[in-house]
Amino acid sequence: MEYGIISIAIPLLTIFLAIITKDVIVSLVGGIFAGLLVLSGYNPFTAFVALFDGIIALFAEGWITKTLLFMLLVGAIMRLLTDSGAVDSFVAYLSRKAKKIDSPTGAMMLAYVIGVIIFIESSITSLVAGTVAKPLCDKHGVSREKLAYICDSTSAPICSLIPMNGWGALLLGLIITAVESKVISGDPVSLLVSSIPYNFYAIFTLLIVLGVIYFKWEIGPLKHSIPKPYHPGSVNEKIKKTPWPMLLPLIVMVVSVPVTLYITGKGDIFKGSGSTSVYYAVIVTLFFIYLYFIPGKLISHKAFFKSFYLGLGEMIPVTMILLFAIFIGKVIGDLGTAAYLADLLSGNISPVFIPMLIFIVSAITAFSTGTSWGTFSIMMPIGLALGATMGLDIPLVIAAVISGGIFGDHASPISDTTIISSMAAGCDHVEHVRTQLPYALIGGMLSTLAFLLAGWILV
Repeated sequence: MEYGIISIAIPLLTIFLAIITKDVIVSLVGGIFAGLLVLSGYNPFTAFVALFDGIIALFAEGWITKTLLFMLLVGAIMRLLTDSGAVDSFVAYLSRKAKKIDSPTGAMMLAYVIGVIIFIESSITSLVAGTVAKPLCDKHGVSREKLAYICDSTSAPICSLIPMNGWGALLLGLIITAVESKVISGDPVSLLVSSIPYNFYAIFTLLIVLGVIYFKWEIGPLKHSIPKPYHPGSVNEKIKKTPWPMLLPLIVMVVSVPVTLYITGKGDIFKGSGSTSVYYAVIVTLFFIYLYFIPGKLISHKAFFKSFYLGLGEMIPVTMILLFAIFIGKVIGDLGTAAYLADLLSGNISPVFIPMLIFIVSAITAFSTGTSWGTFSIMMPIGLALGATMGLDIPLVIAAVISGGIFGDHASPISDTTIISSMAAGCDHVEHVRTQLPYALIGGMLSTLAFLLAGWILV
């Protein structure tokens, strides 16, 4: 059955709800219910039953269950690295090295390098970079606003460029969903990795930050930011200064993915199961953490499982977002949204413009909602289905969604990473937003042109 313009109205309703409610789960559920209402012939009772039966039906598919468990277990790993002191040891190690970087440029580069190295989670990245570099920045007259900008600009961009974290888990889950649903074809891990060079906003942002650090490129309100007076503080000498408790588990997780892809592909890594490989990679990593941390007295057996359960709990909201993102992807597929859009745009809008438009819509959604993850969950199913139908380069489409989500999130005053960056640097939140916005807009404009050029070259 052809649903015509209604098939477009459902994803638009989801985006509208996200903007109005600022709640991604409510928005996704609202979009799903509206879609099911259309599919059930506008019978609200049938749609209501289909909604909750549909949630249960998702767990009948092994790849979905593995992907959701993978998300939860990543949360456990991140919590264990934090609670065991692995992150603190890594910060202490970097702090010791920081004593060799005693200049304004060195202070800012310390925050930048920490932001690049600690790609474990965007909030942790901002907090650690701000905490470690703040005393050195104060000492050398670097304003807190500039530090907050550096922290914010190396959090989400780096987490998306080195997706061995919760970001990668969500993005991989969304791509696996599209592959397993036959919307697109290919190896999910390869598709995500192939999208990295096209993640233009993240790349431009990191380059712009280097310009600010080395060439003192200050524009807009940042010119008038005033440094805080320096007050020396004490360092906790009891923390062991070593990078290995944090790095080794991440290395194990990274190495486990291709190994399990090779095993599940029966000798062909490109035919392996993406959902199975990431699922077993995090299980192997958790076993490694237990066998490494407990004999090494980094954490006790009891504390290990306490952190394990807390980590699972912290990832429940994100896992629910992924669950409903999978569901709305199926509903959008049943409505034929991508096919209708492709037919509508065919001859009217050149496919060359589609990656740029996906970037812009994703950016507007993220700016309005303050969440890049929520934007990924809403826009990735739509973008991938549209890209596959119109014959676009899939890694470019993936990158357009990611870049747009990060751009909108970076510029948004209600973004959690924006709030955490101002808190970590110890500057006023409104001042951080004001001083950062000109740079975000420059990165956004450059990215818009880059996606237009990439669309022209690759389509």
